[in-house]
Amino acid sequence: MNKSSFFLAATFLSSVHLAFAQSSPNSPATAMSLGTPDTSSQSSPQASPFAASGTSGDVAAHPGEWTHYGNSAYGTRYSPLSDITPQNVGRLTQAWVYHSGMKPAGASMNGGLEVTPLMVDNKLYGCTAYNTIFALDPNTGKEVWKYDPKVDSRGVSHPVCRGVAFYRVPANISVPDCQTRILTATIDNRLIAIDAKTGEKCRSFGKNGEVNLLDHMGDFPRGWSYPTSPPTIVRDTAVVGALVIDNQSTKVPPGVVRGFDVVTGAFKWAFDVAHPDDHSEPGPGKTYTPSTPNSWTVASADDGLGLVYVPMGNGSPDYFGGNRTLETDKYSSSVVALDAETGAVRWHFQAIHHDLWDYDLAAQPVLTDISTESGTIPGLLLPTKTGQIFVLDRRTGKPLSKIAEKPVPLSEIAGEKSSPTQPFSIDMPSFAGPDLSEADMWGVTPFDQLYCRIKYKLAEYKGIFTPLRTGPSVRTPGELGGIDWGSVSVDEDHGIMIVNSNLMADYDELISRQEADKEHLYPAANPLGENAPGAAMAGTPYGVHWGAFLTPLHIPCQKPPYGFLSAVDLKTHKLLWKKRLGNAANSGPWGIASHIPLPLGTPNIGGSIVTKGGLIFIAATQDQYFRAVDIKTGKTLWSEQLPAGGHSTPITYKTDDGSQFVLIAAGGNLSMQTTVGDELIAFKVKE
Repeated sequence: MNKSSFFLAATFLSSVHLAFAQSSPNSPATAMSLGTPDTSSQSSPQASPFAASGTSGDVAAHPGEWTHYGNSAYGTRYSPLSDITPQNVGRLTQAWVYHSGMKPAGASMNGGLEVTPLMVDNKLYGCTAYNTIFALDPNTGKEVWKYDPKVDSRGVSHPVCRGVAFYRVPANISVPDCQTRILTATIDNRLIAIDAKTGEKCRSFGKNGEVNLLDHMGDFPRGWSYPTSPPTIVRDTAVVGALVIDNQSTKVPPGVVRGFDVVTGAFKWAFDVAHPDDHSEPGPGKTYTPSTPNSWTVASADDGLGLVYVPMGNGSPDYFGGNRTLETDKYSSSVVALDAETGAVRWHFQAIHHDLWDYDLAAQPVLTDISTESGTIPGLLLPTKTGQIFVLDRRTGKPLSKIAEKPVPLSEIAGEKSSPTQPFSIDMPSFAGPDLSEADMWGVTPFDQLYCRIKYKLAEYKGIFTPLRTGPSVRTPGELGGIDWGSVSVDEDHGIMIVNSNLMADYDELISRQEADKEHLYPAANPLGENAPGAAMAGTPYGVHWGAFLTPLHIPCQKPPYGFLSAVDLKTHKLLWKKRLGNAANSGPWGIASHIPLPLGTPNIGGSIVTKGGLIFIAATQDQYFRAVDIKTGKTLWSEQLPAGGHSTPITYKTDDGSQFVLIAAGGNLSMQTTVGDELIAFKVKE
């Protein structure tokens, strides 16, 4: 480390230490001493949730496999494997590495290898950011086959494939090929079926193995809409949504969610929020409704109920809603339960009314049994960017925990129609963090701390639902949440929910159309991805500047911690423990790594898994570490720094020889300032 870097790192360390020391007695920074549980929120030994036993959910049928993105279609990310335990996890060592050979192209590109692979029939299945599908030997990582769809990635600013779907055609259905198949939705808008055994296209699916997802979508620039998540398969239907690039215009591609026959590829139904009762395909020359809320993240499904639970975004643009229709507002930022056979809406629950903050539902809904005074009820956990977690009956959408509509500040923007109230899940712990104050502003030097205090005082801040204005405002949580697409995991045996969350403020400002034009904020043929410094919002009276609230040294203006890992008892709704997640070794001024592993809690993108062995596995953090955590205490029992950021959700599986592995994709993310890579890395306990 050179002298200047050493000075910055030392200054950074002392500043962080001072920030901790000045925290109030009730702040997270002191209520959670490093390396120890938050004893103020722990249950007594007599009430320990870990006394329960008995696996539930549909994971039990395939205990050594990982058959869906969230292990089951329920999305619990729970494995009944128990060979790796708190006692032996310290001997976890690298077993093999697979290089996918593909990284995002271009210095300004976000995205990368964020895949959560599947392990079915003793093969691993995954995808690269450019939708190349691969099958690997789970013992060795040796490539069995690879299929390259040769995607056209022109205009795509955020290439990513978070997973694929597996389907086994029932024995009573005769098919000419692909009795077992892998489905993927590509960044150039194709739904492709691949033979799981050979890697060849399923020629009987769609047209020569493909379905064109651009049908009836209208004429828009390349890269404005494309899938990033795996299809959700429920019964015989593959359900597909797509990303729509934020804040370009009031005229963007449709947010339609569609169902296709998983065997033939035939269109089955559409959910277009502007026409929620019409599930047919548009006629010749017609399109689905543009600018409607979309679903870009992973859905969950209950095969028994025949329902797919779709988390929705909001109508475009994110930060001005004066142009939105009643139909758009009805389903924005909602979880919608759709009939898997018809696409009909069975129920929906709105987490944000008239969303003006980009608080779209990023997390996969998680389906798990909930204990109530009336008995055990099939439940749904809905994590949100606001840090609220809503608990619903997944049959009806009715709340299983108390929800209060609380008054929130109204927008003063002409033509805006902000909601006077927002729903709060008052019986569950909140992961929004406390409201910020001027005292929370800090810096590496007195000068950037003063800068942050001045910026804070110039801005408007009225808590979690502060509306944007024609002047600066502070937004907490920022666009990462709260809880982002990593969602939550659930120990199904004991009813324990694991939450990784962020606490990072954003600094926003609406600017006039004249200012936006002067700054050349126009809708782009190659739009910027997340964390863009500004966007046009063409068709509205305003453009917008938004982004993280940072000092001139490019570190957060608010004092740490910025990331947490927590455990919640779903029976009592009590917080069992809450710990900072991530250290400062890979962080520092201007993005220069401090190399000092102070556990301050870093921003994190990715998810966790839970095992019957009593462990949580999670990467996700800015420090690039992969961790094993004791679910009872929150103590980190093992960690290893990855060669690139682990912004994905790991899996665990058991091979035919009885070995339990844990696997993580290390692809990095430029917006998280982590190293970009192309590795899948498997670990197992050293004998």
